[in-house]
Amino acid sequence: MTLFEASEKKRLARAAPLAVRMRPTTLDEFVGQEHFLGPGKLLRRMLEADRLNSAIFYGPAGTGKTTLATIIAHRTQAAFHTLQATAAGVKDVREVIERARGLLGATGQRTVLFIDELHRFNRAQQDVLLRDVEEGVILLIGATTENPFFAINSPLVSRSQIFQFRPLTEDHIRTLLRRALGDAPRGLGGYRATLTPEAEAFLATICDGDARRALTGLEIAVLSLAAEADEEEPIVVDQAVAEESIQRKAIEYDRTGDTHYDAASALIKSMRGSDPDATVYWLARMLEAGEDPRFIARRIAILASEDIGNADPQAIQVAAAAYAITERIGLPECQLTLAQAAIYMACAPKSNASATAIWTAAGDVREGRTRPVPVHLRDAHYRGARRLGHGEGYQYAHDFTDGMVAQDYLGVDTIYYRPTDRGHERTMAAYLERFRRLRAAADDSESGRERGASSTTSPDPGDADA
Repeated sequence: MTLFEASEKKRLARAAPLAVRMRPTTLDEFVGQEHFLGPGKLLRRMLEADRLNSAIFYGPAGTGKTTLATIIAHRTQAAFHTLQATAAGVKDVREVIERARGLLGATGQRTVLFIDELHRFNRAQQDVLLRDVEEGVILLIGATTENPFFAINSPLVSRSQIFQFRPLTEDHIRTLLRRALGDAPRGLGGYRATLTPEAEAFLATICDGDARRALTGLEIAVLSLAAEADEEEPIVVDQAVAEESIQRKAIEYDRTGDTHYDAASALIKSMRGSDPDATVYWLARMLEAGEDPRFIARRIAILASEDIGNADPQAIQVAAAAYAITERIGLPECQLTLAQAAIYMACAPKSNASATAIWTAAGDVREGRTRPVPVHLRDAHYRGARRLGHGEGYQYAHDFTDGMVAQDYLGVDTIYYRPTDRGHERTMAAYLERFRRLRAAADDSESGRERGASSTTSPDPGDADA
């Protein structure tokens, strides 16, 4: 490197944001992801043995995916190339692969290709990588914020080790903030700045586990105070300054990706599990992230039938009203309606008996023999029906005590609906028990008549001849 190039590199490094300047350069400096990078864990063992395999780094922004790839680049004995999926095309990928193939053939040295935002490649671009990853010509490290099982080709996923990055904890963020304040060459150590405990706690919480966001807020706070302070005056960042120095957090939420489905799943399971506090939190998170309130209203309506059903028949009315109001008034007002409805669902008695009944019956319709409609239940309101016997023997329920008649309505002895003893279904269960006892008594009576008829001795035809 020439003297000019070295000076240029230093100037560029000084101009870089704090989060870039403070990137760890060794595994020991790296903070977080102990579940796969801690001592004795899989990725650390692979790196220490220099036996890296193709991998996909999956997780939210600011958790260290690019940083870890850079550390790998510095310590691996393989050649290392980086591509940005938003700027690279198939031609760029093919050039790296050809160089990797030539290097492997000539020297035996392998090539690691790091592709940031791998999910930005379309399916055809991802397919270009497949053969050479499979043959070991390149070791792929792909970084993505999207669930690889949704966003990346299945064959590529199956040939890669998935490492899921978790958001950094508040203790991790505090470590990084303190490190940046004390590091003079790369960080803010030259300003002799300090954070109040309240400001440190605020930055560690509000960044949502995103180290980049926390360090950017810290840098803005320190530099803005330094511009106003005397040279000898110590810089103290309090909570008010910290709040002004960091943007309102952008909630990670992709309405077509896994964050959308994960949040919806959490909302539904919280209502089903009768936890109104968790319910209203997940509802608020979805609304704050920009979720379509009609989507939430539909989920509430589905849950009212699937998980509450006849244990509380009013639940479906509440859900229907919530959906109608949401359609009519929209946000922000409909958040009140959705909260009321969702909390009602969480606190209602639960039963999936109706849902289980239709699922089981539908399975029998699809997979079993088609059951004919019993003759006495068939339509008798047309000319000629009587000649076919349709409707003959039908008993009108309202002509009987309690509007209940022991009559066969299915043709086979099958029970689909089994009400619970929760909520209104307790009353329904008692009613059904009366109906089943009545029908059982009628069946016993019919069986007795049949046995009596079969035990009567018919005249022997030979007796007449005698």
